Amino acid sequence: MINLKGHELTLEDMRAILYQKEEVKLEQSAIEAVQKSRKAVDRIVKEQSTVYGINTGFGKFSDVSIEEEDVHALQLHLIRSHACGLGQPFDEIVSRAMVVLRLNALLKGFSGIRLEVLERLAFMVNNDIHPVIPQQGSLGASGDLAPLSHLALVLIGEGFVWDGDQHVPSNVIWTKHKLTPIVLEAKEGLALINGTQAMTAQGVVNWLESETLAYQSEWIASMTIEALHGIIDAFHPAIHEARGYPEQVSVAKRVLHWLEGSKLVTKQGEKRVQDAYSLRCIPQIHGASWQVLAYVKEKLEIEMNAATDNPLIFEDGEVVISGGNFHGQPIAFSMDFLKIALAELANVSERRIERLVNPQLNEGLPPFLSPQPGLQSGAMIMQYAAASLVSENKTLSHPASVDSIPSSANQEDHVSMGTIGARHANQIIQNARRVLAIELICAMQGIEYRGKDLMAPSLSKKWHEIRAFIPSITKDRIFSVDIENLNKYLKSETARKIG
Repeated sequence: MINLKGHELTLEDMRAILYQKEEVKLEQSAIEAVQKSRKAVDRIVKEQSTVYGINTGFGKFSDVSIEEEDVHALQLHLIRSHACGLGQPFDEIVSRAMVVLRLNALLKGFSGIRLEVLERLAFMVNNDIHPVIPQQGSLGASGDLAPLSHLALVLIGEGFVWDGDQHVPSNVIWTKHKLTPIVLEAKEGLALINGTQAMTAQGVVNWLESETLAYQSEWIASMTIEALHGIIDAFHPAIHEARGYPEQVSVAKRVLHWLEGSKLVTKQGEKRVQDAYSLRCIPQIHGASWQVLAYVKEKLEIEMNAATDNPLIFEDGEVVISGGNFHGQPIAFSMDFLKIALAELANVSERRIERLVNPQLNEGLPPFLSPQPGLQSGAMIMQYAAASLVSENKTLSHPASVDSIPSSANQEDHVSMGTIGARHANQIIQNARRVLAIELICAMQGIEYRGKDLMAPSLSKKWHEIRAFIPSITKDRIFSVDIENLNKYLKSETARKIG
């Protein structure tokens, strides 16, 4: 059980909630803060004070006053009109993350929402009720309005939820659980949709997958080192300590651990003086990607616990301030940075693939690792596929955050495009994992030619585990099946902490 407080939620908590279906519980101190905040909203409505989002219109309509009898209709119109999401839905796990993150933000007690709405969000998490939320349509300021509106639709008995691979109307689910939809009161529609939880939810899933992939890239690269009789001296601790980046030092240490006991690696001067950069500079290249992961982790964990709606209510309602915490710039930058880091892991992996299959570079392995060079193509086209994915990643790495298109009659004249950045980061991660899967297939085949009995014990264990479902290349076959099976295996490891 994870206690949600509105603060202190971590990425490891999110791993447990998302992948291990850990349930959530509302912390008592947060409940009290929520109730105080709601009393303030009720007082504002009763006193007919003019406060943005409670009894005014939204965006450019912020100067339009709303009569007390229309306050409820205002929230319903808001959700329906803003539910303009387009395209394919976010993965169900991202939808689950979105519900958790919006709930955690509202528990801070700055939003004026009723406790019963938050209890319903918690019920959704604990009963696997996940909204179907289209991926496209958010500018990332004022928050993720369109995606979060589709989340809010489910609360009011509209919209759709996931049921396996199917989408079913939300009112069917509420009837199944003997519950009625929520009727939104003053400010609650705005509180639900004015935030950065779409980009942050996708960002959380991105980071968890990226961390797993970064660790996997190290043992996969270590197999390639064995297959190419790589020079182990380049990983000596003194080299990396001399530069001083802790991430670089850690990568070198982990690679040495994976290669401990290997009879396939060489020392400098035995076969050649030094390796190509894609082998020799693994700690420097991969270590730099780890630096990015550390930066992104810091920003995500701040945003996961942030009040990102508008207006915010302070001092028991005596102070209600309109601001701009919904602006997604910090996450937009983080996702753009993450894109580069993961694209580079794939980039250098593809270069190692080329060395494994190229007869001029692979230290005597068969051309393209073919069992019958010429008659059978072996891994030739796997390298093509990896090159294609790497090239696609370079296009996707263009920063989304450098773009901005004004909206709401120029009231919202600078937006973050953070959700686009998060979505593109996810695409890069999926591409990078497949590139690493190709490297692993090629490295395992190379090691088979060298002598699998000479492997490092820790890598030998991995080799045998994967050979159970990825057979040796004894003849040409449809390799896309192997790549996808290995991709699924690698992705599945995100469910547990492996570092």
